[in-house]
Amino acid sequence: MNNAAEVFIPIVLFLVIGLSFVTYLYFRSKERQMLIEKGLDAQNIKEFFERKRDKFILLKIGIISVTFGLGLGIGLILQDVTSKEYWVPFALFVVTGFGFVISNLLVNKYQSNTKEN
Repeated sequence: MNNAAEVFIPIVLFLVIGLSFVTYLYFRSKERQMLIEKGLDAQNIKEFFERKRDKFILLKIGIISVTFGLGLGIGLILQDVTSKEYWVPFALFVVTGFGFVISNLLVNKYQSNTKEN
């Protein structure tokens, strides 16, 4: 029984990654087809995609990654200290949630500062 799981886990992993990639490409293609069907020219389509791009995506990813790591570390330390297993998921969710809130607040602040300048 254990050997079946060892075989199917990598297969399912690659199938999910491949399906996600194909779905992304499909919907991106559909979006571009819809813009062309609306009659937009190449310059308007380029402007549309430039407006859609998020300038602060790396800041968001960085803050969330750091808080995820902090949550994992805090959870593992608390698990070692108290011998309770619920600390790791609890700390992961709480600290990563704070990371999402902090990244949202910082990005909103930076976006308002760039709009004023």
